[in-house]
Amino acid sequence: MRISPVSNSYNTNYNTNSIYGKIASGKRIRTAADDAAGLAIASKLKRNGNGLDVASNNISDGIGVANIQDGALGTIQDSLQRIRELSLKASNGIYGSDDKEMFQEEIDQLLQDIERTAVGTQYNEKNLLDGSMADMYIASNPSAGEGMSIKMENATLKALGIEGYNVTGDFNIKDIDAAMDKISMARSRTGASTNALYHAYNYTRSSSEELLSSRSKIEDLDIGKAVSQQKSEKLLKDYRMSMLRRKMQDDNSLVVRMFGNI
Repeated sequence: MRISPVSNSYNTNYNTNSIYGKIASGKRIRTAADDAAGLAIASKLKRNGNGLDVASNNISDGIGVANIQDGALGTIQDSLQRIRELSLKASNGIYGSDDKEMFQEEIDQLLQDIERTAVGTQYNEKNLLDGSMADMYIASNPSAGEGMSIKMENATLKALGIEGYNVTGDFNIKDIDAAMDKISMARSRTGASTNALYHAYNYTRSSSEELLSSRSKIEDLDIGKAVSQQKSEKLLKDYRMSMLRRKMQDDNSLVVRMFGNI
């Protein structure tokens, strides 16, 4: 069956325009007609990649929470260390009641600072150290819907067992030691959560980049090859247009000859 030059010209124009569009967009697959199977695979990779990107952002927020919590716990730990030093001084027999009153004034200020830090430490309006939250869930797994948890510590004076601590009367330095141990354990848990979150973050970012690379291999256009193909299509188009013009000239000559014979 003979294919008409007009049909060939239409196909050539379609191919040429398609190549121009691909070069302009930089994409090999712009519609399902370009590569249906490739488009399906690329769409799945995009979905998975987007999930990993969201998980990375969630983990990054979790790292922020853990860092804020650890910084606040560190501040409380410093205050407790100073309270212990003042308590040791107050235990010394060379100091009288007036001296102990001065020590207690500083201790009261430090206790207020501890309570203020415990109650006021927040992330996105969520209290982190007042015991109002058992833990904070971090959606770090985009495929299984599972995640990680950061334990929210309770660093209030009551939880630490030093509410009303006073060196002007009977006091026990072991109460401060016990409070310091609680803060040390809390910082240890927070540090472990931070390390786990960093590992998860690095994994999700690396996986996302690998998926993006795989998707790029499917979707992105080989510009050099496309330009070469575009030039070939243009030559073919010019050739077919030339052949079409020649056919039209031949047809016109035939008509002239036919009328000339009448």
